[in-house]
Amino acid sequence: MAHARTTDVLIVGAGPVGLSAAAELRRRAVRCRIVDRLPARLPYAKAVGIQPRTLEIWDRMGLARSVLEAAVPLRGQLIHINGREVARIELALPPEVPYGFAALPQYETERLLEEYVAGLDTTIERGTELLSFTQDEDGVTARLRTASGADEELRTRYLIGCDGAHSTVRKGLGLGYEGGAFPEEYMLGDVEADWDLPYGYGLRSLHHAEDGSTDDALVCIPLPGTGRYRMSMTVPPELSAQGRDASGDGVAHGPEGGRAPELSHIQAVVDRLAPTPTRVSALRWSSVFRISHRIVDRYGDGRVFVAGDAAHIHPPTGAQGMNTGIQDACNLAWKLALVLDGEAGPALLASYDAERRPVGEEVVGRTVRHARQGMETDPEDPSTLMLREAQLLVAYRDGPLAGSPYGPDDAPQPGDRAPDCGGLTVPIAAYPLRLLDVLRGRTGHVLLLYATDPADLTRAAQAGAVVATAVGGRKAPGTEPPAFAGLPGPGLSGPDGAGSESSLRTVAVLAREAASSAADFGTGSVPGYLDAAGEFARIYRPDGPTGFLVRPDGQLGARFPLAGTAAALTGYLAALSVPA
Repeated sequence: MAHARTTDVLIVGAGPVGLSAAAELRRRAVRCRIVDRLPARLPYAKAVGIQPRTLEIWDRMGLARSVLEAAVPLRGQLIHINGREVARIELALPPEVPYGFAALPQYETERLLEEYVAGLDTTIERGTELLSFTQDEDGVTARLRTASGADEELRTRYLIGCDGAHSTVRKGLGLGYEGGAFPEEYMLGDVEADWDLPYGYGLRSLHHAEDGSTDDALVCIPLPGTGRYRMSMTVPPELSAQGRDASGDGVAHGPEGGRAPELSHIQAVVDRLAPTPTRVSALRWSSVFRISHRIVDRYGDGRVFVAGDAAHIHPPTGAQGMNTGIQDACNLAWKLALVLDGEAGPALLASYDAERRPVGEEVVGRTVRHARQGMETDPEDPSTLMLREAQLLVAYRDGPLAGSPYGPDDAPQPGDRAPDCGGLTVPIAAYPLRLLDVLRGRTGHVLLLYATDPADLTRAAQAGAVVATAVGGRKAPGTEPPAFAGLPGPGLSGPDGAGSESSLRTVAVLAREAASSAADFGTGSVPGYLDAAGEFARIYRPDGPTGFLVRPDGQLGARFPLAGTAAALTGYLAALSVPA
């Protein structure tokens, strides 16, 4: 066995979730290794839906433009029952939401993320399998088998299992993974169709038996390319994988081994259920697959965590799985980075389970309901349901990091997503900016200060700087394990992770009513923007001079009166287990 090497974080699994964890860690200069037992990306269009919230996260990383150039829009879904159109779901969102729904084959998502982390000097170690691991107070010892067949021992501070429904990491931790499997079997195919469905629309075509039950189904999602769709449908008896469990762990989920569907199998279903006579062609990939719904009893233990399918699996309804896993990775990565840098205590990591497992439970329950009854039967208000499907309503108001509410109850509060807005101007730019433009590239917390009087903004910025400087000058206890004491910290701080004196950045927003004061505003050390369109005030609904603390994952950590900036920051940092 090779001599033990060291790193800060070992990520097992190089799918979209593992790559997202690597991206978020590496852009904060955290050392990590990412391994995957497969020798190459699988050319399968498995997870294809990209949610607006995921695009916001990728925007903050600087990845959104690449995705927009590769993806296609998802504008809605046509629903047919017994040959008749019965509903048309429009995937419409409020105008202040910066991104819509999109579709991109999973292997393309992985390619873009892989190129992103490669730009941060990190490559996937393919053909490398995690055999086992043990942990102690100071770190984790992992046994790997590399592509050459050699065994390697790796010492890492933390381990993240992003290794799917049959996760070695989850099994090694002994986590519960309760749930069940749908009895139905399905097949997937990546094909071209010559029908005239409206651009950007999917199709769900069902056949109901006399008793009202569904006995035949065809679901089609558009993909990049002329007439290209990922089609899923019930499997014919000759392709049934019933009784097979290639993994040996009892988790029936995802593509199964055995005979793959041929184009004729897909054509037969299309002949029965397509809204118009249609010919399918150019089969790129096909598989028989099963669907389960399960969730772990906890998202980690000690220094080892699970994310994505390793933590939760459920029906693909609404394209929630991959996107939920990406948010898992984002939530965990910024917390690990702060702990590794000593800006937060290890207790912060317990908030990963406290915040993300309730989200996983809700997603599993909702997707199971929608798979059995149809999204159109959901009793929730349609506009609210659409925001929830877009993952824009994910919130941690009851989590351990959420500060006290302040201002109107229906305004964005601690734990909620920090919404985007437009119409922010600066004297030098000839065009207005969005809040996403202001936040893009930042890796740490951002203190947003809003007021009509520039003097209020200056005082609050100074108060925030005093707290940030005091905290930035010391490390949280317990963040330098002896086994790794010789390794320098990851250097979190600064607007781009370049390592300045504090990872807290301050941005001032001047109210539209004070436009006459804007000419001389923002010329100091704190960036200043004018709320020229009044969108910040309309969306954030400040109660007079108000401050907002935006977490690294784009959620609000605190909301407070501007005069209480120092106290609010001190209280929030205490929640991060940093002595203030």
